[in-house]
Amino acid sequence: MQQRSEETRQKILQAAEALFAQKGYDATGVADLCEACGVSKGAFYHHFPTKQAVFLALLEDWLRQLDEQLQKTLSGHPNIPEGLIDLAKSTDAIFAASNTRARIFLEFWIQATRQPEIWQATVAPYHRYVERFTELIRQSEIQGALSLKKDIDPQIVARTILALALGMLLQAFFDPQGENWSQVTGKSIEWLFEALQKGGEK
Repeated sequence: MQQRSEETRQKILQAAEALFAQKGYDATGVADLCEACGVSKGAFYHHFPTKQAVFLALLEDWLRQLDEQLQKTLSGHPNIPEGLIDLAKSTDAIFAASNTRARIFLEFWIQATRQPEIWQATVAPYHRYVERFTELIRQSEIQGALSLKKDIDPQIVARTILALALGMLLQAFFDPQGENWSQVTGKSIEWLFEALQKGGEK
């Protein structure tokens, strides 16, 4: 029973991801979602109290996947900078899904300006990632894997890494065939670390 319930939840989320990208959040109704995944409204409301809850669940699922991938990649490397570079180079699946998910992220940003609940759900993970990457940069310095130039703030480094990642996602959305975006992202992070270190060397 529990497995079937989880399968229904995933069907709803998959339908929502496709319809939100295709039609937009505002133009997609609960009836559209139910029809697309073949569930009743009763089954829908059993899993999600509102359409907005589905919207937020998509964001939570994506972030959970990113967190798991980050943890798995870092645990398999001798130091944090190498782990972050390898993580950036292994994001093919993320870029492959960028055409759909970038559209939905744009919807998130639009909805966030209108609804405080979505704003909080959107900005909170961003702040969490700033804190997480700032701590990773500080750990790298403590471990001796990274030696930043004088007066470089680890938090600014963290924000720059996030800016690179988000910027690459947008470029992949606008020009999906233009580059191997995971390789470009990995090389960009590698260059960033090289530029930030004392003497410009690893």
